[in-house]
Amino acid sequence: MPGPGRFPRCAAALSATAAVLLLSATACGTGAGSSDGPLKIGASLPLSGPVADASKPAYEGYKLWLDQLNDDGGLLGRKAELKLLDDGFDQNTVVTNYNRLISQERADLLLGTFSSKLNLPASAVAERSKMLYVEPSGGAEEIFDRGYDYLFFAQPSTSLDLPDQFVSYIKSLPAAQRPKTAAYPTQDDPNTDVTIDVFRKELTALGVKSVYAQKYAPDTVNFDSIASAVARAEPDLIVHGAVAANDGAGLVKALQKQQFSPKMMFQTNAPSLTQSYPKAVGAKNTEGIFTSAAWSPKAGYPGNAAFVKAYTKAYGYAPNDDAANAYTAGQVLEAAVKAVGSLDQAKLAAWLHSHTVQTIVGPLKWDKRGVPDGAMLLGQWQSGKLQFVAPRTQKTTDKVVNPMPGWS
Repeated sequence: MPGPGRFPRCAAALSATAAVLLLSATACGTGAGSSDGPLKIGASLPLSGPVADASKPAYEGYKLWLDQLNDDGGLLGRKAELKLLDDGFDQNTVVTNYNRLISQERADLLLGTFSSKLNLPASAVAERSKMLYVEPSGGAEEIFDRGYDYLFFAQPSTSLDLPDQFVSYIKSLPAAQRPKTAAYPTQDDPNTDVTIDVFRKELTALGVKSVYAQKYAPDTVNFDSIASAVARAEPDLIVHGAVAANDGAGLVKALQKQQFSPKMMFQTNAPSLTQSYPKAVGAKNTEGIFTSAAWSPKAGYPGNAAFVKAYTKAYGYAPNDDAANAYTAGQVLEAAVKAVGSLDQAKLAAWLHSHTVQTIVGPLKWDKRGVPDGAMLLGQWQSGKLQFVAPRTQKTTDKVVNPMPGWS
């Protein structure tokens, strides 16, 4: 977690085991949440547990947005506080947390948690209470197929579209350079399940034969048996449905033990954790690994450069995808409240369904399900940096590393 002094106004560091964190621009403590007091924004994140490394940047993105919001006068003439609960990456706990935020803490507004696994039940709690629910991550299709009116996704696209850029890249290669076989290990998660299914279907249609496909439990820590089975199959391509750095790096390190390196590798989520992922696998071992992202630090969207600068100043390192997505969720919530001029949840949802919001990930416009109509980015680690190789309008390099070098 961030060390002391890295938060602009709050001296206490975030504790991964804290039950409740109440953050404001002026103090760390508790607030009233009455109509004439601070405006309460409720959220839950897995601050502890197997994906804590990924939720830490999301917390920091929320915190930066909150600080800037309050510097600008808050919402509806009131300072804002973030009531943040730790769900430990547990579905039962996240349901308890959002029920508590709504019924006991009396939150005026809600922001989402991390991952499809958690946002699936959490958004149901919000919908039952008819409260706006803007989620920074969790793009599984089943989240948006329930006919919800108050749910909105703060990324350009969902898990169903995540494979598009990589599959398009494979299509662009001469037949002789395309992978002939592929392995599909994946964490059993609503987000990765959908994405890997689409990958497998579309790559099979291109003639890429599946030689391994297996799900593993979210609490898996030893990937030796998976890596051994993958190595025996000798795929040209590995498409790995990873949720966080621990399973993304875990498989890479297990493959190193097997002395097996594929010609190409794509991992969801994990490689976008630009602080923890290269440390976990070894900086040189990131070379050539593909991933997808919702956001680029070099994109020219209004406010993006200022976000990167402010985040880096506040925390001592550059933001990643999860930080940007959380910040974007805050931007969406802020835009709706300022436009409507009240906390009427039905009016806030109606406004978002009929308007476009300018954010650091680009303009977001939603269909009736709360699904945006944008596209994800294709990233690749090159020379120690996460570069973007597609789409053309967001490229940071024309170079593509293919094939991957062997593990160092």
